Parts: sequence; structure tokens; C-alpha cells
Amino acid sequence: MNGADASLDLPPQVSLLDALRERLGLTGTKKGCDQGACGACTVLADGERINSCLALAVQYAGREITTIEGIAGDGPGHPLQAAFVRNDGLQCGYCTSGQICSAIGMLAEHGAGMPSAVTGHLCADGAELTDDEIRERMSGNLCRCGAYNGIVDAIREFAAAEAER
Repeated sequence: MNGADASLDLPPQVSLLDALRERLGLTGTKKGCDQGACGACTVLADGERINSCLALAVQYAGREITTIEGIAGDGPGHPLQAAFVRNDGLQCGYCTSGQICSAIGMLAEHGAGMPSAVTGHLCADGAELTDDEIRERMSGNLCRCGAYNGIVDAIREFAAAEAER
């Protein structure tokens, strides 16, 4: 869990979200709809984004789970978090942890060449990460405040900075 081992004795019906929040005290992951529709509960499981409200904790035994608390590591914050602040990609902040975890997973998917519904040519190497690509790939994460333009700007800025490294 966020780079450290965690051991829990849980009933089989406990969701990963509830295990994170209620048993491990990792409250950065939010419970929004509890039905997998809003993305507020998005975490990374072995680097892939998942809705933790739909996952049973026992299914993820032995897997590396990264929550928003683990994104920054020991530093002052992840560069994507700073990009969200600079680009006004958050307002109330409730969805932000899920947005950031999802964006990290989404960028890994894009980097691996996985197409989206708006990818122009499925056989092309390295589809450009356009605003339409970002919006489509992030469509599972809702923001009730409507900070979508800032979210897209933050992800684009971060991806461009990462590409330059």
C-alpha cells in the first residue's frame, strides 16, 4: 500500500475503497457515487487505474495499491498535483484525488499505445495526446464543479513536461 506492506483481516464483501478509508485511514480516496460512475475513488493497482468502490479488497491481496497519499512519495507533491493548482484544475477538490490517480494511469495507457474511442488511426505509432484524447480518456472521472478545462490543461502541461525529460 503506497510502497509499504499492509495486512488486514477483512470479510470478503469489503470493498477496496472501504478498506482504504475505514481500515487504513487513507481518506484521500473519496466515496462519491459508490457505483463506479464518478471516478472519485480511482486508485492505481499495479499502476493501472481502477474504481476502488467496485473492487473487493480481497481481490487485490498482494497487489501494489497506490492512493493519492502515495502519489507524492516523500516529496513536496507530485508534479501533476502542482499542474492542477497552476491550471485551476480543481475547485472544491472532492474529485481531485481520483482525477490525479486516473490521469497518471491514463498517461501510462497512452504511453503504452492503447487507443481510445477518438484515436484517429489505430495502427499509428504514438497517437498525439490532443485535448480530445485527454477528455475521452478521462471521461470516467466527473467534476461537479466543472473544472474540466483546467484539468485538461494540467494534464497536457504535465504530459508535455514529461515528454521533454
